[in-house]
Amino acid sequence: MKRKILTGLFILFTLTALPQKVTVVSPNQKISIALYNQQNQEVGEWYIKVNFINNGTICEAIPRIILGLSRSDQDFWKNLKFLKAGKPLMVTEQYSALHGKRSQCNNLANETVISFENPGKAKLNLIIRVYNDGVAFRYEFPEKEGSFVVKDEFTSYSIPQSAKRWLEKWNTANEGLYIAMNDDNNQQSWCYPALFNLPDTNCWYLIHEADVNRGYCGSKLSNAVDKSLYKITFPDPKDGNGQGESAPTIALPWKSPWRIIILGSLSDIVESTLTEDVCTPSVIKNTDWIKPGLVSWNYWSSNHGTKDYKIVCDFADLAASMDWPYTLLDWEWDAMSNGGNLEDAVKYILSKGVKPLLWYNSGGKHTGVTATPRDRMLTHENRVEEFTKLKKMGVAGVKIDFFESEKQDMIKYYLDILDDAAQFEMMVYFHGCIVPRGWDRTYPNLMTQEGVRGAEWYNNGPEFTTTAPEHNTILPFTRNVVGPMDYTPVTFTDSQNPHITSYGHELALSIVFESGFQHMADRPSGYYDLPDAARTFLKEVPNAWDNTKLLDGYPGHDIIIARQKGDSWYIGGLNSERFDKTKILKFDFLPDSVKYKLTLISDGKHDKELETQYIAVDKSSSVSVKLLRRGGFAAKLKRIQ
Repeated sequence: MKRKILTGLFILFTLTALPQKVTVVSPNQKISIALYNQQNQEVGEWYIKVNFINNGTICEAIPRIILGLSRSDQDFWKNLKFLKAGKPLMVTEQYSALHGKRSQCNNLANETVISFENPGKAKLNLIIRVYNDGVAFRYEFPEKEGSFVVKDEFTSYSIPQSAKRWLEKWNTANEGLYIAMNDDNNQQSWCYPALFNLPDTNCWYLIHEADVNRGYCGSKLSNAVDKSLYKITFPDPKDGNGQGESAPTIALPWKSPWRIIILGSLSDIVESTLTEDVCTPSVIKNTDWIKPGLVSWNYWSSNHGTKDYKIVCDFADLAASMDWPYTLLDWEWDAMSNGGNLEDAVKYILSKGVKPLLWYNSGGKHTGVTATPRDRMLTHENRVEEFTKLKKMGVAGVKIDFFESEKQDMIKYYLDILDDAAQFEMMVYFHGCIVPRGWDRTYPNLMTQEGVRGAEWYNNGPEFTTTAPEHNTILPFTRNVVGPMDYTPVTFTDSQNPHITSYGHELALSIVFESGFQHMADRPSGYYDLPDAARTFLKEVPNAWDNTKLLDGYPGHDIIIARQKGDSWYIGGLNSERFDKTKILKFDFLPDSVKYKLTLISDGKHDKELETQYIAVDKSSSVSVKLLRRGGFAAKLKRIQ
């Protein structure tokens, strides 16, 4: 990563009695952070304010972010003395991503380090970065020696009462529904990420955290004490059956995770890679073995599917016929019967040119889930033994389930798994887990994470039948913004409970939802019985992208998103509402003077019918597409000139 000392005036120092002490501005001059003292003095309590220029008008996005920490030996909060602001730097870095929204990413920001001192003469630094699509800040204890418990972090976001918000109630599996609210009268703990919109503006922001490492715990947001103040909160001591400490222990020198705010228009939010940008670069040097791809998955349609050798073979055949590179052997592979065992199944899968992935219940001793195989990933020795076997068998990756904790010991466990898996060239999928914190940049063998209420919930009760359509159009603006999301989409038949989304809606999920492993959840007949155009589309659709663009949409109503792979573009559109819509597709994101063949697969006369059109288009074209209630469409643009 390159840092340049700047001679321009992107950072302003105010050393007189003016209210703000330091202001840092984004490279495009649209976003700024200003540092203030609550007592308007050199010593006291400090906060930062985030502003955004919206259509030429300065918008106060977050009027106050309270700062500070309490350590087991002393506090860094009420009586902090401002010492200095360091020389302004520009962070300039380009990096490649093997999967995600964009293959070539640009980490570009203006950065400064602000130094404070507490009454005991101990130092605290605040590192601030301002990006074109948001802001990030973190704490640093620069001293070289010492080990302490962080008793509390006081970072709190003051959200204007008038802001609209989309929040998910806290749950350890991060599998709730987002609730759209016009006030903050619901007082409790909330999952990351949290989306806000200031009324009558195009000012949106998404609050999250990134680059969480072994030196800290994961956190959540809580406005339980003050309804308008969303405070960073450590894991509940009762999480994970009460095992493990909730307050993190740190060793000096130390830096906290980044506190990030993705900020701007809705397209800025959806297209952002800020969660990955601030993270530690890849620790894996040779990544040739890491291959994103689509996966056939038997659990959704057959709860005990992997227990049956013949069903496992059917799903291997499905993957082979659809040109999908992987099939997942889920729960109960260690009890497989009806003609073969695990070794037989792996040999059959490999004979079809498909690679197997294998499930493990190994979230840790804190869970009460007894499903086997259990805890084979729990220690370094366990993992070395198991990965050695899997590598020899030809297994390409593992799905590890039932973490459901964000305490410091669990963060360490996640990262230890990724380290060991990389040594054996194993790809990893976390389930029942934390939502992404940008680890897929540091460990690109982390292909996806659950942390979402996905299609599996059709099997958990009737509620998801009615809530899924709206939920599906909120996720691209919230959960899927911050990293890969294994929703297990694209189901045309029904499982235990039916869905009311159209075939066009389900087909579009293959584009709208991004995941390094995209688990296609339907039974084989659900794909074999599709019209030729739709089946061909699912054979060709990528799941790792060169570029991503939001074309239209609003959380909970609809979305149209375009993703690029090479010379081709794929477009997915969803309608969540109970009435038909007509949308106009515009192609102004295409290059000049280039012709494309548009294959448009959209809703037919009813929700189980698809219609296909083939149209020549260019940058100036527009095409009308009808979406049924709870409908959708999928499209491919293939360059022809």
